Amino acid sequence: MILEKARAADAEEIYLLINKYAQEGLLLPKTLSFIYENLRQYIVAKENGRLIGVGGLRLFGPDLAEICSLAVEEGGRRRGVGRAIVAALEEDARFLGIHRVFALTYQTVFFDKVGYHVLDRHLLPQKIWKDCLGCPKNANCDETACIKEL
Repeated sequence: MILEKARAADAEEIYLLINKYAQEGLLLPKTLSFIYENLRQYIVAKENGRLIGVGGLRLFGPDLAEICSLAVEEGGRRRGVGRAIVAALEEDARFLGIHRVFALTYQTVFFDKVGYHVLDRHLLPQKIWKDCLGCPKNANCDETACIKEL
């Protein structure tokens, strides 16, 4: 497995993988234009030249970032792909001087295993004002906020 910054040639595969899980209600959908516009936030995992995982790091201020759109294809699960992507995104956050990283997720067991702890999402006003107010799930959000101090 190789981890690398996403490139323009990866955008369509990123789009397909994220939206596969969005159709299952596990991630929020993304448009292909959104992927291109935000390509620099993504890290991809590849095996034999094929994209098997993706994750993004979105900045919310001088000391807060979000791990977002974390998706691993079925064949890459339970093989450390997600863990490797999260570690690479955390390393990016450290490089940028970010010391707190959070995720809104349905996969709390996974995030617990990589050192995150549950947090009331209302303690993340930056996220709420930027994304949650316009989200169709806002009034009935069933994701759990998890945070890690780096």
